[in-house]
Amino acid sequence: MAVRRGRNVLPGLGMTLGITLTYLGLLVLIPFAALFLRAAGMGPGAFWAAVSAPRVMAAYRLSFGASFLAAGFDAAAGLVVAWVLVRYEFPGRALVDAFVDLPFALPTAVAGITLTTLFADKGWIGGLAAPLGIKLAYSPLGVTLALVFIGLPFTVRTVQPVIEGMEADMEEASACMGANRWQTLRWVVFPALLPACLTGFAMAFARSLGEYGSVVFISGNIPMRTEIVPLLIMTKLQQYDYAGATAIAVVMLVAAFGVLLCINTIQAWAARSRGLA
Repeated sequence: MAVRRGRNVLPGLGMTLGITLTYLGLLVLIPFAALFLRAAGMGPGAFWAAVSAPRVMAAYRLSFGASFLAAGFDAAAGLVVAWVLVRYEFPGRALVDAFVDLPFALPTAVAGITLTTLFADKGWIGGLAAPLGIKLAYSPLGVTLALVFIGLPFTVRTVQPVIEGMEADMEEASACMGANRWQTLRWVVFPALLPACLTGFAMAFARSLGEYGSVVFISGNIPMRTEIVPLLIMTKLQQYDYAGATAIAVVMLVAAFGVLLCINTIQAWAARSRGLA
């Protein structure tokens, strides 16, 4: 039986729009508005003092710095992993593809305990690095490694569909015209993958900013050194410093919103680029 063109399976605009606005209002807008109102009640001076304390600034530097480094590494590694999964056939390919999604399914606390066990000075990997003077666990490097682990699936799954949609004929045509591998990568492959790589980077960065479970164990939670912002917020809540926790949460919320805005802008730019191609 043919379905009339333009007929929607779901109910009309009024009902679906009402459900959408109710969801956004109850679960997103109202809680965020309450957070901002609570922070606004502190006054500008108290708010600035709460978000600019030396301990808080140290947590900002670690969270944003480690997240940026981890997302940058994930963008490069995710491109390579996605390329291998799409363009090559090898034994165990399906298993490797499944392992990419492991950080999605693995509880973050389990990931944190596992990484700490591996990267501690007496662990399998940390024990090899310790004689070289490299401290992996309970250091900023350990925080970065944990964020690399949880961010890699975002970059792989963002780039992989784009590679699947690319025609291999473009690369063959480039080679027939005399281009070497680097020139083909530079002028043919990379421009097509750049929007997806930037989106994957932004998604991994946003995910890393709010990560808690996989980092809290491996970081050691040393104030001014290895204390991340989510852990600092939890500490202030446990100390009944609700105003300070709210102020820091507002800063992280604004940062996360900015990253998501960048993601949407990159995706819109990519859509326009594909439309002009």
